[in-house]
Amino acid sequence: MKYDIIVVGGGHAGCEAALASARLGNKTLLITGNIKNIADMPCNPSIGGPAKGIIVREIDALGGEMANNIDHSCLQVKMLNTKKGPAVRALRAQGDKITYPKAMLETMKKQPNLELKESIVEDLIIENKIVKGVILENNEQIESQAVILTTGTYLKAVILRGATKTVSGPHGEKPSKFLSTKLKEYGFTIQRLKTGTPPRIDKSSIDFSKTSLEPGDSIPYTFSYDNDPLYKIEDQVPCHLIYTTPETHKIINENLNKSSMYGGYVEGIGPRYCPSIEDKVVRFKDKERHQLFLEPESIYYDDIYIQGFSTSMPEDIQEKMVHSLPGLEHAKILKYAYAIEYDAIDPLQLKQSLETKVIENLFTAGQINGTSGYEEAAGQGLIAGINASRKIHNQEPLILKRNEAYIGVLIDDLVTKGTKEPYRMLTSRAEYRLLLRHDNADLRLREYGYQLGLISEEKYHKFEEKKKQIEELIHLLQNHKITPTKENNDYLESIHSTKILDGITLYDLLKRPEITIDTLKHWLEINYNKEVIEQVEIQVKYEGYIIKANREAQKMLDLEKVKIPQDINYDQVHNLASEARQKLKDVRPTTIAQASRISGVNPADISILMVYLKKEKRI
Repeated sequence: MKYDIIVVGGGHAGCEAALASARLGNKTLLITGNIKNIADMPCNPSIGGPAKGIIVREIDALGGEMANNIDHSCLQVKMLNTKKGPAVRALRAQGDKITYPKAMLETMKKQPNLELKESIVEDLIIENKIVKGVILENNEQIESQAVILTTGTYLKAVILRGATKTVSGPHGEKPSKFLSTKLKEYGFTIQRLKTGTPPRIDKSSIDFSKTSLEPGDSIPYTFSYDNDPLYKIEDQVPCHLIYTTPETHKIINENLNKSSMYGGYVEGIGPRYCPSIEDKVVRFKDKERHQLFLEPESIYYDDIYIQGFSTSMPEDIQEKMVHSLPGLEHAKILKYAYAIEYDAIDPLQLKQSLETKVIENLFTAGQINGTSGYEEAAGQGLIAGINASRKIHNQEPLILKRNEAYIGVLIDDLVTKGTKEPYRMLTSRAEYRLLLRHDNADLRLREYGYQLGLISEEKYHKFEEKKKQIEELIHLLQNHKITPTKENNDYLESIHSTKILDGITLYDLLKRPEITIDTLKHWLEINYNKEVIEQVEIQVKYEGYIIKANREAQKMLDLEKVKIPQDINYDQVHNLASEARQKLKDVRPTTIAQASRISGVNPADISILMVYLKKEKRI
């Protein structure tokens, strides 16, 4: 049997890659070690959060599935950073660990052009440095035009608790033992990474009177632009907040040598921005306590996840650590925490399309590329699925720019800067974050989704209507002027706003911090939905900042137009700093803009490179 595209791995990256490929009309096969674990949540039972929630909205805008799936399987939803500016607001949902994968599996089973197969891929079929298919553990060969590797943490996976090492993937699953060795033989640089997960606690053994209640928001939200809220506010399942104690820190400090990480048993590098609890205690000695959240995993069972309490301590030490926490003095541990090591490739060996530079028509997405997080994986999977399809149909790849999407920032960081530790998306990584907001992902990306063929006519028509209404409301505000009458100034004073001395449009009045569109209803009938009103308020209030951000982005876009020939010999570019020369050789940037973002390549090096390219008439 021959397929157009084979996707290896059924995690969040694999699901998005396979669905995108199939929806674009390709005969697609997804191979996974256990079909029951498709779209599994082996760690945190949540989707979204700072920056990550915006990635989920971008996936939805492009025609992916994650947003829709979490809308149908959420336990609790919160909008984060509501007291801060719109650039950092993001949605976060507690997902149900039973419902979420079950719903995704049903979606995939119903998807035309998509088949699922249970097996382990241990090698690739390679001819003249072009991938032609995969080889399974039983030596069965399956041919395809392109392959997407989304192997998660399963490449030579090892579970660690203290000095105990177990060859296993999450849930005791069988890992892939040979694929990363084969990739190394084919020319890939393999690195060893580590991540971890906290203990799970029996809900009935927790004294919740010693915890602080963390309910969901009283306003309903959705990740998908095409869904109405699918949950009732009053039915949301609560989380609870606790803090570590001096006793917790004492136990950790006294037993550091027993931790896999501090005992010298770990080879891989762990995530800087999602550290273990022992790492927090060591690195932040000045902090008397660290916050932890008790989060439900499902309505179908009573396991409680201790967010922020990842550890690789032995089981007996974990018992002491857990029992030192408020409300958990008599807690029953249902699943002990662990660290997991796995192999990943160096993402500098990827093109911006997520096709590898080493093997043609081979794409990679998710943790194999050095990232952490379900959302980062899903975003890459979607792009890999799109671009694998476009590659086999001789179409130009979809490359999202840094001013267009967090997904664009994520991929550009990986392929330009690389990573030596599990990469996590943060708002601080996006220099144009005011442009990359939760509220405008559809305005940024839905057109791409429609042109690609992943957004239906019905959804696109709804999007076009929203854009039309935004323009109408802006026009309405720009053309309605009020004058400094006593009645108008009395009203402004009543809402603690300064009097006007001259005529002013409602558009300009809205720029005042204390004025909202609801305020403007005193002068004008405004009948638009919440999304349109929110979009107009943000565009008007932040107009100056948005114009400035767009101006800065344009400078970057101008440099993106200056292409660097891929056959350039950097040894012939005289006066380049030695570090810059080596980095340029390693990354082989496609544009001057990308070259300027490589760490170790300075503005002087860029100027020298530009002079050389002009002299050689290559630009």
